[in-house]
Amino acid sequence: MSGDMIIDCHCHAGMGDGLTGPWDTRAALRSFLRWSEESGITRTVLFPAFHSDYRKANRAVASLVQRDPKRFSAFAFIHAERDRGHIASLVREAVEELGCVGLKVHRYDARITREICEAARRFRLPVLYDVMGEVSTCELLAEEYPDVPFIIPHLGSFADDWKAQLAFLDPLSRHANIYTDTSAVRRFDLLQQAVSRAGPEKILFGSDGPWLHPGVELAKVKALHLPPPAERLVLAGNCIRLTRAAGTSAVKPDLRPVRREMEAIRDPWQATEGHAR
Repeated sequence: MSGDMIIDCHCHAGMGDGLTGPWDTRAALRSFLRWSEESGITRTVLFPAFHSDYRKANRAVASLVQRDPKRFSAFAFIHAERDRGHIASLVREAVEELGCVGLKVHRYDARITREICEAARRFRLPVLYDVMGEVSTCELLAEEYPDVPFIIPHLGSFADDWKAQLAFLDPLSRHANIYTDTSAVRRFDLLQQAVSRAGPEKILFGSDGPWLHPGVELAKVKALHLPPPAERLVLAGNCIRLTRAAGTSAVKPDLRPVRREMEAIRDPWQATEGHAR
């Protein structure tokens, strides 16, 4: 399905209208796109920098996608509090007029709400929700909206919170609709555990560009030395599946070949240690 395609599922683009840091000032793509091309990345999912008007910001990002739809797709950024009461109309516009294939929500703005989850369910969209370490939220999301895929980036914490990331591995491995991306994950052992415990079908490659180098972020996935079928899922297949037909049983991949190859490279000490305990 994905061949040698590599999809970066996590990149900001465009102007913000704040001046507190790069995240709400400007997400310039000039250098980032060159880095992506040099790294062999073929497609990038874009969403805005932080902004006081996400309708305006989403339209600006959609214009970038429309200029090069073979290279880009877009997630619409939604503010859970400021957009309260008209989120359904924002999402409808994002899907039907702008062609967005997912939603982006950030705890920095506000906690996710039922209004957002209901809109995601209605339009069958994945939600990339940065929980900023509040990984217990994943339990509620998974149980209340089992038909909505939630991508929790950075293993649950961009701030490198080891406790939060370690705790996140549990809901990631137990709930079918909880996913993660590899962006900005500094602790490689936790990334290894995520793949081992949850499986490669739950992990998406992301860079958190344009501020992080996509080639560096991609190298972490390559360093996992996954079997080719598993690596293809992480690098493209999972993103394609979630954005094309989220929430339907028809998008479940045949993971038997992947699991067979993963089993072949499983740590031989794991079974011994488990037996000893």
